[in-house]
Amino acid sequence: MGPGPAQQQWGDARQAAAKLDAEGVRAIALTWVDNAGIARTKTVPTARLAPAVQRGVGMSPVFDVFTADDAITASAHLGGPDGDLRLFPDLDRLTVLAAQPGWAWAPVDRYDQLGAPHPGCQRQFARRMVDRAADAGLTLRMGFETEWVVARAPGPGGQPGGAAGTGRLDGSAGTGEPLEYPCVGPAYGMSRVVELSDYLRDVAEALALQGIDVLQLHPEYAPGQFEVSTAAADPLRAADDLVLVRETVRAVSLRHGLRASFAPTVAAGQVGNGCHLHLSLSRGERSLHRAPDEKWGLDPDAVGFLAGVLETLPALLAVGCPSPASYLRLAPSAWAGAYQCWGVENREAALRLVTGAPGDPDGGHAEIKPFDAAANPYLAVGAVLAAGLHGMSAGTALPPPVAGDPGALGVRERARRGIVRLPSSLTESTDLLARSTVLAEAMGEVLHGAVIAVRRAEEAHFEGVEPEEIAAATRWRY
Repeated sequence: MGPGPAQQQWGDARQAAAKLDAEGVRAIALTWVDNAGIARTKTVPTARLAPAVQRGVGMSPVFDVFTADDAITASAHLGGPDGDLRLFPDLDRLTVLAAQPGWAWAPVDRYDQLGAPHPGCQRQFARRMVDRAADAGLTLRMGFETEWVVARAPGPGGQPGGAAGTGRLDGSAGTGEPLEYPCVGPAYGMSRVVELSDYLRDVAEALALQGIDVLQLHPEYAPGQFEVSTAAADPLRAADDLVLVRETVRAVSLRHGLRASFAPTVAAGQVGNGCHLHLSLSRGERSLHRAPDEKWGLDPDAVGFLAGVLETLPALLAVGCPSPASYLRLAPSAWAGAYQCWGVENREAALRLVTGAPGDPDGGHAEIKPFDAAANPYLAVGAVLAAGLHGMSAGTALPPPVAGDPGALGVRERARRGIVRLPSSLTESTDLLARSTVLAEAMGEVLHGAVIAVRRAEEAHFEGVEPEEIAAATRWRY
């Protein structure tokens, strides 16, 4: 009789550790993402990988109610010094980190001391929603666009270039002095690629060595801003990939004397960093975006799914736009998707239908525009799946698509067409999340309550704070 699952895992972990050791890897970062969108970690020596896989690594459940600035709040179920969880690394995602020599990485699932799944585990929430979709006969693929702004890291004196000063990249005491960008080329300009060709090459190389399939890597609109788009994958893998992409970009940046910000708003008044979520649906080998006899080319199940996402989007913003800084970015006429509408190839609509060429296997999908990189990617994919599956089961219909910029329409015309502004504050979106029976049921009481508690704490912390101060306070947190 062969080894049982636990023995097999132990054996697999020992083999993996031996292989890592032979490659010079001496430590492994085990990460999860908290409800504020911060990637937290415990690290173990490579020799301790097998015990970590067998028994887990201890970590307090209080991190579920941490805010982005490391303050601690509480929910009805979580908070305080009591309790312990076990972090179990996913060996299937164990990855040698190309930009951090001697290190590897793996995401974790969290369980209680008795081996039961932790009800607040965001990664297991995403997995449950993937399983729920599979039970409905659906296969989903998702991919993220990651935007970031790169600036020069502080010199020995604290200021860019080493001048004596305050130690802040944005100048003294949040006065709004400009960041020092390492490139001066125009938006989407080839000159930015020329200026930072070594840096961008190293980002691309590191991602490729880690098995990340990059579709595009290019300059973006704001000063010092770039974007990397990764290939669609299983939703759980897509969320893992996003964590790995972000930390890889951060590591490569530091090796070049730069600092990367994934914050929704890096400088108040400028275009911020989005993290658009792309998704496609299929049944078996049949794409639900390739129904030539149906309106918009969408199978009725795809219509229901996308309509469910669109209908739930105001509450979903508390998941996908979870920071007070998110609402500085989410402005009309900025291609951020500030109105609750959808459109065919409309980059100003919150939900964009991408038709793609008829023979393109990667064409035919949808894009959720408002989300940003402050979001926990596991919460984002799980919540979108829950909303879409509810819409599909309820037979929710899509309203007529919107062409052009809804922000350019008059108030009466928007009202006539049923186009409403998405929440313009974290308070508003969190109120809607609190009342969402769809998302509450999907998340469960513990996770739903913890997310709301963190949002309320961050609302209170930034109440009455000027946009410039919000941007400065959150710039380097994500």
